[in-house]
Amino acid sequence: MEKLWAPWRLEYIKNADKMKEEGCIFCDLPEEGPENDRKNLIIFRGKRAFVILNKYPYNNGHLMVVPYRHTRSLEELDTEEKLELMDLLEKSVGVLEKAYAPHGFNIGMNLGRVAGAGIDEHIHFHIVPRWKGDTNFMPVVANTKVISASLDDTFDQLRPYFENLLK
Repeated sequence: MEKLWAPWRLEYIKNADKMKEEGCIFCDLPEEGPENDRKNLIIFRGKRAFVILNKYPYNNGHLMVVPYRHTRSLEELDTEEKLELMDLLEKSVGVLEKAYAPHGFNIGMNLGRVAGAGIDEHIHFHIVPRWKGDTNFMPVVANTKVISASLDDTFDQLRPYFENLLK
């Protein structure tokens, strides 16, 4: 039997419960300041929401759009927060189209742990770029997803596009 090593997954497995005990990453990471954005994978900061790379991506370019305000409820968001979330979703799709030319996207939000939310106390949208043929034998046969670029490479690829949003 062949083995595919993905050692970075062990950090997620070991720390999944600790992340919840230690606070909310969607609150804590932005508070560390813009000087730590690369380390924290925050690729863009808006006034009411930010864009962050998923540390455990489904595909290259897997982004999350997150309000700064800690809430698990859509109803608690004010109009400005909702508008900025939608604006950043739209802009993130545009960035991914320019940077990676995907054939489509999965965009969604998992509300509650039973719905698949890994972090269910702080709502966030996922944007996953998809390519025709990106589902190959690995997920089907080996229950494994191959990610072809590192998070640092993905950050470097996407950051200039997000910087242009500010101009």
